[in-house]
Amino acid sequence: MPGAPLSPAADVRATYNLPTMQTTNTPLPKSRLQLEFELPPERLDKAIVQAVGRLSRQTRVPGFRPGKAPRFMLERVLGPTAIVEEAVDQLVEDAYREAAREQDIVPLTTPEVEITQAEEGKPVIFKATIQVRPELVLGDFEKFAFGPEVKAVDETMVDKVLDELRDGQARLEPVTDRGAQNGDYAIISFVGTQDGVAFDGGTSDRMPLVLGQDRLIPGFEDHLVGLAKGEERGFDITFPDDYADTALAGKLAHFEVTLKDLRAKALPEANDEFAASVGDFADLDALKVELRKRLEANALDSARHEFADKIIEYATDNATVDLPDVLIDQEVEVMHDELRSALARQGIDEESYLKVVSKTEEEIHAEFRPQAEKRVKTLLVLSEIAKAKGVDVPESAIQSEIDRARVRYAENPNLIRYFESERGRNYIRSTIRRSRTVEQLIDEWLAAHPDAPRLVHLEEGESESHVESHNAAASASVGVTDPGALTPETTAPAGA
Repeated sequence: MPGAPLSPAADVRATYNLPTMQTTNTPLPKSRLQLEFELPPERLDKAIVQAVGRLSRQTRVPGFRPGKAPRFMLERVLGPTAIVEEAVDQLVEDAYREAAREQDIVPLTTPEVEITQAEEGKPVIFKATIQVRPELVLGDFEKFAFGPEVKAVDETMVDKVLDELRDGQARLEPVTDRGAQNGDYAIISFVGTQDGVAFDGGTSDRMPLVLGQDRLIPGFEDHLVGLAKGEERGFDITFPDDYADTALAGKLAHFEVTLKDLRAKALPEANDEFAASVGDFADLDALKVELRKRLEANALDSARHEFADKIIEYATDNATVDLPDVLIDQEVEVMHDELRSALARQGIDEESYLKVVSKTEEEIHAEFRPQAEKRVKTLLVLSEIAKAKGVDVPESAIQSEIDRARVRYAENPNLIRYFESERGRNYIRSTIRRSRTVEQLIDEWLAAHPDAPRLVHLEEGESESHVESHNAAASASVGVTDPGALTPETTAPAGA
């Protein structure tokens, strides 16, 4: 019946008798659908009249004003088949649009059209094959046997945070009574040679290092341990086979290194004075009490997020869907854009990154694909659960996120236009809806298990932004429609 989901696994054909045409739908694997059309000759006759009018207005025919040239004169200028071809093309597009609208079909691709008959006086017969919104069958998503796990906070964890605070106020003090060791801050100069000849990039007069971090050639810093300030040391070392500079990869080199400066961190003592320096605390014990409170709050927050992840994974594993390649390909592009943005934030261009990891863009996409499949399935599953649970998102919540985007991306008008568009609004609606769906599942489980730990609801804390994530920016950059937002209203028939 019109509006019913189209099942790729169906054995039967659904035949629709529409006004002036007949269509037969055949579901195919991978959420593909083949529509077979038979249009009566009268529709082609009408389409030919319309084609003559269009072409007459567009074509200069000597002796005739625009729009006044008869069909036989147009055919002399354009060719004997031009008018019928124009009419058939428009008729096929109109018939496809009509069928998609009447049957609530959600096309994900432009149709592959095969015309088998298109002659005047005969029915027009053609096939259109498209990928459609996949049918998803939910399994169980509420009767899971697991619950939230809150990690206990002990004194060791409190002391670790305290040490991190002390480290933030540490001073670098000169080391004079021992040799260098891992963790020390060093300044070195060095000259690297091969067969007695210095090579490009192998010399530095003043390079800072934190020993033990292996920022240079693997094993290089090991040769510096034990050196005192002002001492020199020479050693041989082999560059890794996958070294970025292929001229050096796998080659043996000699280095002469001088330790020019050596310093170590000196942390402030953990006492009442230190506690007062980091906040309004009467003494060290008061600071530790506050640190414990924060750690316990973080543990509850982490437990809720981990619980949410397990629920999502459980629901996704129990659901069945035949994912179309177009949705997976789209998600791969989103993940690729996320990678570009992450590299840009580190000051790395994509070409350099691909060179370092020795991979092509196609290989990166192949690596993304399994995760992209999982992400698409998760989006579809949560969308279906939201429908089952009746979760809705008011327009005011969407508008609030758009207003936030206008402030957050004030210097990026293209991004703002995406979020203001219908596609962007659908992205926001879907992400909020999914978030609220998961929160509702957690709250319902907690209500049924009053002895479970108190997990703070998201809305009780700081409001989450749905437009400030890297995924939001990547989706906007790629210009995708969120898979969870696919409906007849959010995807126009292909070719529109």
